[in-house]
Amino acid sequence: MAVFIRISLAVLFLDELVVGAWNAFSPETFFQHFPTVDLTPPFSEHYARDFGGATLGIALLLGIALFSTRSHFVVPAASAFSIFAVPHFFYHLAHLDGATVGVAIALSAANASVALLGVAVIVVAIVRDRRSAPSETGALASRPRQQ
Repeated sequence: MAVFIRISLAVLFLDELVVGAWNAFSPETFFQHFPTVDLTPPFSEHYARDFGGATLGIALLLGIALFSTRSHFVVPAASAFSIFAVPHFFYHLAHLDGATVGVAIALSAANASVALLGVAVIVVAIVRDRRSAPSETGALASRPRQQ
C-alpha cells in the first residue's frame, strides 16, 4: 500500500507541478500549446496565472505528502487534488466540441486516470490506517489491570 501511495503521489505531484508552473509563469504559451486548452477560449492571463498558482499550491501539498506519507498529510493533499480533478474530468467530458475523436479519447482517459488516482490514494490511505491501527478491544485487553 505504501508503494502505491508514494508512486501515485509522485505522479500527481509532477502533473500539478508542471501544469501549475507553466500556467503561472508562461500562461500564453500554456494556452497556445497545452493539449486541448484552446478548445475553450478565450484566453485570460489573470485566470491562467491564478489557476497556475492554485495548482502549485496543490502540488506543494502533494509534495509534502509524498515525503511524509502519514495519512494526516496524504488524505488532505489527495482530497485537495480530487476536489479539483473530479469536477474537471466531468467538465471536459461534457465539453468535447471541436475535439477530434482521438483527442476526445485521450483527454477523457487522462482526466479520468488522474481523478481516479486521487480518489484511490484517499481510499488506500484510509484502509492502510484502519488495518494498522490497533483494534479497540485489543487495546483494552492489553492494558494492565488496576489493582
